[in-house]
Amino acid sequence: MKLNSRQAKQFELYYQELIEWNKKINLTAITDCSSVQVKHFLDSLTVALALPEEEVGRPDFNIADIGTGAGFPGVPLKILFPELRLVLIEPTTKKTAFLHHIIHKLELENVEVLNARAEEAAHLPLYREQFALVLSRAVAPLPTLAELTLPFCRLGGRFIAQKKGDIAREMTRAEEAIATLGGKLSQVKKIELDEFDDARYLLIIDKICSTPGKYPRRPGVPGRRPI
Repeated sequence: MKLNSRQAKQFELYYQELIEWNKKINLTAITDCSSVQVKHFLDSLTVALALPEEEVGRPDFNIADIGTGAGFPGVPLKILFPELRLVLIEPTTKKTAFLHHIIHKLELENVEVLNARAEEAAHLPLYREQFALVLSRAVAPLPTLAELTLPFCRLGGRFIAQKKGDIAREMTRAEEAIATLGGKLSQVKKIELDEFDDARYLLIIDKICSTPGKYPRRPGVPGRRPI
């Protein structure tokens, strides 16, 4: 992954704006430049390791980033692949204000910000089963995450969860939820980069069946009572 000069400047501006806004609202606990570059920017870009470039360039390839917070991983991926169509879904209004700001500052096109909970947005026809790729980073354990994300995936699409540490137990606990919601775990890809001193993985889940209409359940329920 080699950045051109425009992309490098966009990441530099992203960092500056992130730190400036973080003085007013809680966007990140990680603030020093090198840590942000590795733990936010590079970590977000690892998703690209699971994306064939010819697929990214297709006109029907679109991404939903669920619980994006300050824009991770969606905005770094949009910088890397400017042709992407991206929807950032975030329930916290102050964070969506930052997202609107950073999209304007970075001059990103074809990016939508939706201020909504995933449990509600996933029932809207405009978003339900409409995305080739759904992403979510550091939002919830996998059984809950499956319910918050798979309803957005179209048939033949996929959900990629970024996880780290010992994930075996979490994956076992999520098997029922993934199957119930129309998914199938197709690959666990370990991230092999010197910059990370812990075990990181991309869990790639294919959408093979439609999600039953009752899912996701009402706000808060997927977290309190995972499938």
